[in-house]
Amino acid sequence: MDTNAEGDAGICGLTATRMAAMLASGEISARELLAAHLERISEVNPALNAIVTFTPELAAERAAAADEAHARGESLGLLHGLPVAHKDLALTAGVRTTMGSPLFADFVPDIDALVVERQREAGAVMVGKTNTPEFGAGSHTFNPVFGITRNPYNVDKTCGGSSGGAAVALAARMLPLCDGSDLGGSLRNPAAFCNIVGFRPSPGRVPSTTSQDAWFPLAVEGPMGRTVADVAFFLQALAGPDDRSPVSNQESPAVFAGSLERDLRGVRVAWSPDAGGLPVDPAVRAATANVPDVLADLGCEVVEAWPDLSDAPQVFQARRAWVFAVGFGSLLSEHGDQMKETLVWNIEKGLSMSIADYADACRRHTQLFAAVDDFMSGDGGFEFLACPTTQVPPFDVEVEYPTEIEGVEFGTYIDWMRSCSDITVTTHPAISVPAGFTGDGLPVGLQLVGCHRADRSVLELAYAWETATRHIDVLPGLQ
Repeated sequence: MDTNAEGDAGICGLTATRMAAMLASGEISARELLAAHLERISEVNPALNAIVTFTPELAAERAAAADEAHARGESLGLLHGLPVAHKDLALTAGVRTTMGSPLFADFVPDIDALVVERQREAGAVMVGKTNTPEFGAGSHTFNPVFGITRNPYNVDKTCGGSSGGAAVALAARMLPLCDGSDLGGSLRNPAAFCNIVGFRPSPGRVPSTTSQDAWFPLAVEGPMGRTVADVAFFLQALAGPDDRSPVSNQESPAVFAGSLERDLRGVRVAWSPDAGGLPVDPAVRAATANVPDVLADLGCEVVEAWPDLSDAPQVFQARRAWVFAVGFGSLLSEHGDQMKETLVWNIEKGLSMSIADYADACRRHTQLFAAVDDFMSGDGGFEFLACPTTQVPPFDVEVEYPTEIEGVEFGTYIDWMRSCSDITVTTHPAISVPAGFTGDGLPVGLQLVGCHRADRSVLELAYAWETATRHIDVLPGLQ
């Protein structure tokens, strides 16, 4: 592995905030920055398959517009001239959006998703779309349209998912910023597997205008980057209210501006090496064994404790099945033979679920939220939770999903993701930051969870962790 901050990636190895400063000062033009990234993509993407639909002509137009604006003394916005790509679940006007499904292999929407619209309006330069599992189902990025996306730290391993293409594009220095989305861990799992940062914000922080269920509390969109500061910077462009979303958070995105440095002395953190008793691979346990000591060195009061999330699997499975039925149920009867088996199972689970079962899950969800809020915010509570992001390190790309960990066998394709999906049910903001490596050099992530809607505080603790550990400096061994 290359521990040089830039490595062989040159200008593409710089942080997004550094690139933005160079663009603003005129040290580099948007055209030059785009050319460097397109060259990097051509060098490393064929082996990784992270960016699957390219828009170089559109990118050239937007880079030229950025340079012309700069020549007039103007800026197009916060992301002026920065190359980005959008997850292939996000609608992109005039650009193919397949959702990883052969049913949509030639689908070209006529509108942008809000997360795409906001990047465009902030001056970003779109270079294409990033790969995702079929309809975003599962945390291993492969589909029948584009195939497998591979981990840049070991191409025989998975990059996770469902924002896997985005994570790989970042880790391999093909792009400085990418958007993602998260239901059961889709921003966090690939971030952990690829040694980058993935932030699951509070619901409504990054509103959606294209969701099939606009009130659904568990699916969010959010930023991915190579550093916590880059993620906070990106979030200023993505976050903020929008009246088209009924759950839109009304707080100004300016809350994410400024230094993330914070005095953490006395801050209470509940740490669990196994996310409350889940099976965790020994390699992940070993890589995260020093977490309490590092947090203590930062001034935190670390206690081994965890809220009662025993109802989280039932709630998550019911809520997830519901939204799959809402989003894809109409496709099942006519096109079920063109969908992967796990996706069909999830849709059918939602369609066959009784209203009594769903009502019970909703009641339990409300009770769980109240219990977690009391655990964290009550007298003697905790400002943060901390645990490994994933229960396993990156697994072989030929394996669809882990079926057991530490001898515990799983009944569904998402049971191995509970370290993330249990946290999803709390609706609290959560981030995955690089935590170290296994003995054979595979990345492992640390998940930090904040109090209800306390998104900025999560970034502050993550920034302190990142500054103390610098695992982000260990790059993939790409030539």
